Amino acid sequence: MAVITENELRKQFRNQKLKDIEVYEVPKGVILTPSAKSFLIEHKIELRYVGAPDASTPQKEVKLQITKNVDSEQEPIEGKKRFRTMYGGFLETKPEHMTHLYGNMLVFKDHPRIIFRGKLDSLETKILEAQISCSKLNMTKLVDDLEEILLFIRKIVRCEVLNESIDDFQLLGMTPKELREQSHFPKKYFGLEHFQPSYDMGEAVVVINALRTWTRETELFAYQAFKKEHGSAEREDIIRTLNRLSSLFWIIMFRIRVGHYNS
Repeated sequence: MAVITENELRKQFRNQKLKDIEVYEVPKGVILTPSAKSFLIEHKIELRYVGAPDASTPQKEVKLQITKNVDSEQEPIEGKKRFRTMYGGFLETKPEHMTHLYGNMLVFKDHPRIIFRGKLDSLETKILEAQISCSKLNMTKLVDDLEEILLFIRKIVRCEVLNESIDDFQLLGMTPKELREQSHFPKKYFGLEHFQPSYDMGEAVVVINALRTWTRETELFAYQAFKKEHGSAEREDIIRTLNRLSSLFWIIMFRIRVGHYNS
């Protein structure tokens, strides 16, 4: 039985404009690896199984079909189907165990990208909780800084769902390079060495450290969602952004300890 990998797909598509490819047809019985299916989904290419493998044709030979009007050519004659699935089928109604990946494309709710979106949602909630805690501590400036971070995370959500790239950005007035620099060399910028957080450093430090660890977990889920066949990843911009965000929470902890947020 033939198996098609992500690398083989990339070789087949290397002379094609991916945005012009809407359908990828393979004979029934041919298997696509999970990363190969994810590649098709990422580029909004429908996987369609056709007929049965011809014994006189090599099993790995597949048909590449470029279609300009997917909906009119793919929908069954008996009526319009509202939803597509990553397996090439159509559905009239959305099952409860499925959700939208993008547009009218449905995937199972345990799809890695859906899980990642859930982690981003949880991170937003944790920031809101942190704002309440910091407000009670009369750290108004820290509450405002967390609001800026919250809005930035919502931008990450938008970019992931709409497949938009995250361009160069600034958070609390710092570029990604500056975030990395300050978190790696705190002695230079804050007069403090790296430290292990402790309860006696105060509630604010503990609360921000929780956001840092939650962000690192979210970064790992991002890698799982966009991991390709041999360990590299799609959407490295999202992974890198979350990494710099965890660096920012280190910087905020140093700022708290040196009195930057004292009223």
